[in-house]
Amino acid sequence: MSNTVAVTDATFENEVINSDKPVLVDFWAPWCGPCRMVGPVLEEIADENSDVKIVKVNVDENQQYAGKLGVFNIPTMIIYKGGQPVDKLVGAMPKQQILDRITPHVG
Repeated sequence: MSNTVAVTDATFENEVINSDKPVLVDFWAPWCGPCRMVGPVLEEIADENSDVKIVKVNVDENQQYAGKLGVFNIPTMIIYKGGQPVDKLVGAMPKQQILDRITPHVG
């Protein structure tokens, strides 16, 4: 079962900005090879960590927040805490590297 949440421009504020826990937002597209490599890693992280919410924004279908946040390359992952972006990860990276970037914002 997937613990990641698909988010659109219409649901971004409710799912990300108003979240009561840290959120990692994955900006991706179906045609992006590195995005497809990161996807299963993020699923694993979501399944193993209830302290962080992982959401996915398809930039082909939802460009409002990607544009606002300066997402020019995908995959780009932005960590939100308290409704504000606190870290930005660009490019595919291994699970431990992603976890190392999330950990300071959890708890």
